[in-house]
Parts: sequence; structure tokens; C-alpha cells
Amino acid sequence: MKKILLLIFFTGLFCSAKAQFGGRNNNVTLGDKAFRNQDYYEAAHYYLKAAEGIKLTGDVAMPYQAADAGDKEKENKDGKSRAYLSYQLAESYRLYENYIEAEGWYKKVLDEGNEKEYPLARLWYGVCQRATQKYDEAIIQLEQFKAAYKGDNANVSIADKEIANCRFAKEQHQYPGLFDITKKTGDWNSGDGSDYTVVKNNGNYWFTSSRPVDGDKKRVNRIYMAGNGVVKPEVVLLKDEGKVKELEYGAPAFDATGQRMYYTRWYKEGTKTVKQIYVAQMQNGEWGIPKKLNNNVNVDGYNAIQPFVTADGKKLYYASDRPGGQGEDDIWVSDLNGDGSPVNAVNLGIVINTSSDDHSPYYDVKTKRLIYSTKGFVGLGGYDFFESFDIDGKWSAPQNMGYPFNSAKDDLYYFPEDGNSNKFYISSDRESDCCMNIFEGYDKRRMIAGTVKDCSSQKPLGGVKISFMDSVSKLVYKDVVTPASAGYSFMLTSQRAYTIKLEKPGYFTKLIPVTASGSGSADSLLNADFCMQAFVLNKPVPIRNILYDFNEATLRPESKVVLNELIALLRENPAIHIELAAHTDSQGTDEYNEKLSLARAQSCVEYIISEGIGSDRIYAKGYGERKPIAPNTLPDGKDNPEGRQLNRRTEFTVVKIDKLY
Repeated sequence: MKKILLLIFFTGLFCSAKAQFGGRNNNVTLGDKAFRNQDYYEAAHYYLKAAEGIKLTGDVAMPYQAADAGDKEKENKDGKSRAYLSYQLAESYRLYENYIEAEGWYKKVLDEGNEKEYPLARLWYGVCQRATQKYDEAIIQLEQFKAAYKGDNANVSIADKEIANCRFAKEQHQYPGLFDITKKTGDWNSGDGSDYTVVKNNGNYWFTSSRPVDGDKKRVNRIYMAGNGVVKPEVVLLKDEGKVKELEYGAPAFDATGQRMYYTRWYKEGTKTVKQIYVAQMQNGEWGIPKKLNNNVNVDGYNAIQPFVTADGKKLYYASDRPGGQGEDDIWVSDLNGDGSPVNAVNLGIVINTSSDDHSPYYDVKTKRLIYSTKGFVGLGGYDFFESFDIDGKWSAPQNMGYPFNSAKDDLYYFPEDGNSNKFYISSDRESDCCMNIFEGYDKRRMIAGTVKDCSSQKPLGGVKISFMDSVSKLVYKDVVTPASAGYSFMLTSQRAYTIKLEKPGYFTKLIPVTASGSGSADSLLNADFCMQAFVLNKPVPIRNILYDFNEATLRPESKVVLNELIALLRENPAIHIELAAHTDSQGTDEYNEKLSLARAQSCVEYIISEGIGSDRIYAKGYGERKPIAPNTLPDGKDNPEGRQLNRRTEFTVVKIDKLY
């Protein structure tokens, strides 16, 4: 069962069976008993048999095949009983996270007019639609639930969070993160049970699986090992006192030497499941008898699960529902002494932990990065991976790792591949109706980095504010100010369109689009060096290559290409107002030259305005031959073609700034 495999157990609504089912309907009684014991897989099995007995499955939009009911169809024809079975089937499927099946049964409850008796049916129907990635439909159902529901505010809060999940998921699917996630091939995933919690130790891969062992059809969680030439994973032999029946264990973790293995050990004690963390020592090539960790980790009456030991062997991270947390399972950390025993227990606090379950911690000592899974924040649904950094002893706000790192289902147990910082493993049921599988991932995020220079001097330009922002929403993800060396860097994380914005007083603001296309990885740099053009108020800036036909003011096509750069500059600098001026050489009369230069300047202005620049921000000026920048003739009176060429120019001048930036 998936909840046992994940070491997570849910409580749910239980309604006792009504007398009208009759003594013959033993399947309902068995289903109710399994439901009370939180064995939802078994409960669904018996409820489905009962539903088949009254031909309840025939009109459910599901891939069911009803059994030959015979005279069982006479067991019950009462509408209320049909509603009870439909709702209990929906609840059972949902609580072991078979959302596809649950969705159809909730719909049946609603379609047959039983929402008044089962007011939460629409809430859970919407949740199932979210889990099956029908986000728009889910939002409609959840909004309808909120409008009609008059009960506990906690259920309204669930609906609000699920609506937020849907909207977040839609945005994530529109702009996926730069990750490749694929299901692991070969024997790592058994296809018959759950497979999860990959770690690596001394060149070998270790993970947990509930696959049948040695032909035994019963699914029992055990630790497996593969690597060093072993093609087929082999079950790891762990000693035990033999005092507990139906003992299961998994989620292995190793100290720095690899000779000490921590793992979760759990078993049934009546209807309760006891879950605690043990440690075993390698002795003469085999694992010794495990020792339960002391009460710094294993508190009597509470659970401790999912151990992770840092690479330096100094700390043990784990999840526990012990007192002192934020609610349900929290992430805790304990210091380890020389023999691997925990000497304390510290809750990671309210920034990391939530009122929901927080699970499967991984901590990188070098980068001070924590990755863990939680249901407590807005995400894609189920357990999502979040990351946080320890900055001077304080945790940064956890950030969702996004799609496709996360899915609409449960995503847990991150572990990186040593020797390849871009490769990692996760466990997820995203491709299953019941069970966890092992997935292999590659981090394709990459750095974009470079330097900023002055366009004229080509010297490094410090003090430049550089913003990395969303091209559509203009949301700024990160701001930096260049140091004297003028270097900068940003992490490119998703397939959305980004823009880099450069700002510095006395320089034109610059916007540079950034695309996520192309290959790359987290340790590769996309070099992007930029220059910024300085300006001084009322000082002309030449515009090169603005060309006209002889004695004409009509712009050539190639001149429009040049003016497009000025248009972009005006868009990037909405506070500035400019004069656009044209000049001639000394050939012709003063009146003719001024008229021609004004006409040429005006043709430029008209084109710029036609491209969307406000007419209040730009005006034309013709100076004729009045402002030469080079002699039109040489000292001996001969013509100076080079000088005349320089004088036939177009310039713009910043004459006003609405605001400083």
C-alpha cells in the first residue's frame, strides 16, 4: 500500500454502514473494517465487490468490469445505500491516492443528487481533478464548493489552497523549469510494488522496494542494492531480533565512511504502525544487529522516519511527529557524536516546517542547501520539492522547485549523483495510480554571466544596477549592482522569456532579451558582455548611417534599420525627451540647407512616432550648415570631401528627463 510505502498514514471520514445493506452484504462490513483501520486499498476492494453486487459500477465512467452479480443485485436497491457505497469507494481510492478512480465515484455521488448528504464530495472531486491535471475544471468545482458549503472553515481553506495549486500549476506548465525527468529503466523499478529512496554509497546504489521476495506475493518493504557490476538489484540482508511480525524497513542513509547505515524500521502494533530509526554497523562484511537510536530521535509514542546523514557525518536530518513541531511530521536535525548516536534534537522551525507533513530532507553541507518535500505550501499538488538555504544561521524562504521537478502527485526523496552535480534521483508516483517509482533527473539550468563596459572607453563599468526580470509580467527575480570589476551572473531556471535590464545614472538604460533555448547545464556559462552608452544633457549623440538620396528627404530602408535602434532606446528610457537634428555641408544656400535638413529630421521623427513613440517626447530640428564639426574646405581653398561627409550627419540630443533613475 502506498501510504505504508511512503511511511505516511491518513485519517479520513468514516460513515458506519447502514442496516439496509442486510446481513448478506459481508463485503460492506469488511470494507468498513478496512476503512476504519486506514487500509484504504483493501477497503476499496471490498466496497467495489459490494458495488458490483448491486450493479452500481455499470454507469460509472471508469475502466471497471462488473462481476457477474447473479442474485446479488437484489441485495440492495436503496438510493441512500448506493450513495454510501459510491462515496466510500471515492474516499478509499482518494486516500490511497488513486485519483483517477476516485474522480469517477465522486462524480457519481454528485450526479445522483447526494451532495446534501455528502457535502465534501465536491471538494474532493475538485482535488481529484487537480491531481489528474484538469486545472480549469478543478477550479470551477472548488469555487462551487466554497459558494455552497456552510461547514468547517478548515475545508474552505483546503479549497482555497487547491485553487492556488491549480493556478500555480497552470503557470508552471506554461513555463517549465529546465529539468529533464525520466523514469528509471531496468530492474530498479519492479512494476509490482513501490520503489523509492535512492542513495549512493561506496559506488553502490541503495533503495527501498516493496516488490515480492523469492516468489512470495506479499509486498514487504526491504532495502535493495545495485552497482559494482550487479545488474539485478539484490535484497540487503539485515539481521533482527525476530520479535516482531510483519517487520518492514527502508529509506537507507549512510555516514561518511559508508560502514554505518541508518534506516527506518516499522511494524504494526494492533491498528497502530510504529515507525522508528535504527542504525546498523558493517562487521566482517555484513550488517550487524540494528540498534534503535536513543530518545533524542525516537521519542516513545511518536514516529521518526526518513533519516539523512550529511556528507561530513556530523548531522542527522529526519522527519518526526514528536512534540515541539509545527504540526504532523516536521523536519528535525540532530548532531551525531563519534559513535553515530544523536546527542540532541532541533526542529528546523516555522520557516521550513508547516502544519502539514514535511518529509524526506536532504542537506548539502557545501552549499548549505536543504531540499525536502511538503504539502504545506502552494504547489502542483501532493508532496512538492522545495529548497531553502542556510544563510548565517537562518533559513531562506522555501522555493518550489517547479514543474517538471514536481508533479501533480507525490514527489519525495531527492538525492544527487556524486561526481555529476547536474544528475539526481527522485521518487514519484506521477506515472502510477498506486505506487512510487524511481526517476532520474538532469538539471539543465545554467548561469548567464558577463561584464558591463562603457561603450566608448570599453572600460569596466561599476555601479550598474542589473535586474533579471520576466519579459511579460516585468516581475524582477533578482537585482545586482556591479562591483568595480563589473561582473554579474544570474541563473537561468525556466523556459519563460527573461529580460536583463541595465541602469546607471548618466547612461541610457538597456534591455536585453534572454531566451532559454539551446543546450546547457548548471555548471556552464552563457557569456553575455554588454556596453552602456553614456549621455550628457544637451550634448548631441551622432546617429551613424542615416542615408538619403541626393537632394531628397525620404528615408532609405537601411536608414529605418538604424532608427529602430533609437526607437528601442526610447522605449527602454521612457523618461527622456530628445531633439532629433539633421545637418548639411556648406554646398547650397543657407535657406536651402536649413529647409532640407529640417525635412530630413522631420522624416526621421515621423517614422519614430509611427512606431509608437509619443510625439511629446521627440521633435525635429534642421540646422543646415550652421554647426559644422569639420572644415568643408581645406586651408588652400580646395574642397574637403571628408569634412563635408562628417558635416552631413543626423544627431539626437537629450533635452529633458522626467525623472532620474
